Amino acid sequence: MIGTGGIGAGSLFLMSGNHTLGREESRGGKYLDARDYCKLHIITHNVKALSGADFPVFPLGKVGDDDVGRRIFREMHEAGLNLDYVHTVAGDKTLFGFCFLYPDGTGGNLTTEESACTKVDPSFIELATPLFSKYEGGFLALSAPEVPLAARKKLLELTRIYKGFSVASFTSGEMEESERTGMLSLVDFLAINIDEAAALTGMRVDKSDAGVIVERTIEKMRAINPSAWLSVTAGKLGSWSWDGKQLTHVPVFAVDVKSSAGAGDAHIAAIISGLVAGLTLQQSQVLGSLAGAFAVTSQHTIHPGMSRKNLCALAMRSGNELDPAVLKFLEGS
Repeated sequence: MIGTGGIGAGSLFLMSGNHTLGREESRGGKYLDARDYCKLHIITHNVKALSGADFPVFPLGKVGDDDVGRRIFREMHEAGLNLDYVHTVAGDKTLFGFCFLYPDGTGGNLTTEESACTKVDPSFIELATPLFSKYEGGFLALSAPEVPLAARKKLLELTRIYKGFSVASFTSGEMEESERTGMLSLVDFLAINIDEAAALTGMRVDKSDAGVIVERTIEKMRAINPSAWLSVTAGKLGSWSWDGKQLTHVPVFAVDVKSSAGAGDAHIAAIISGLVAGLTLQQSQVLGSLAGAFAVTSQHTIHPGMSRKNLCALAMRSGNELDPAVLKFLEGS
């Protein structure tokens, strides 16, 4: 797998009260003793944890020449990620995120706009052209937020040229530009949450109408990119997938939630791992639901115990009957 996106760290802040923070509201809370990471790091770490030591994962990104950057680089190396295309930028700071959580486990994330990640441009992605060429016709590419859209578009273009399979996600604020610049037409598999789906369709975010938002998103993507697959997560409402023919809904696995931060990225990572292993999108979506459920049982955005074995144990405790192919994948390591 070859991927680009944000590499950085952050802080998690638990707010008092479950009501949504107002524009001019002041509210108390506390910092959590938790490790927060950015999207590319979370997804690639989880893909590696679920796909095994023999599956090569190449993040493309930049960190600052600071203590945070050096720590993250070391942790990614220890996780078995190939860091040939993770560069350190002298004089810049590593991307930093501020994750705010409500007591019910939901929340959001804010990230700095000026960081080493902003230096990830199309020319940097082009440095990895030999990597795309080496795995021509046999690789998966990930385009994730927290680096500029221009760089992510270049990755999608190289993936199309070298006959890979592309997975992409976008923030709600990026949806309009991703459509306008033609990025959505380059995506083989779009993985987003319900808020991002609503932004793509121009609908009001109302989770009571999640099914309608998903259907409208399918219609929108069929008009833009008829062959694209789709995954939409909606927290406690579960997730939906569309493979061009069949719409599938998978409910959540019931667990005690410590933090929802990182759950969506774990969901994407598990789907990727399933697809790489030869599972169908529907089967891989069940893996995504398991990984998302397991992720929220940790206060950290990367659950240190993410593994096939632990996902299998969670599935067994749930009492849900798994597809034999999914169970075989989980029992394989």
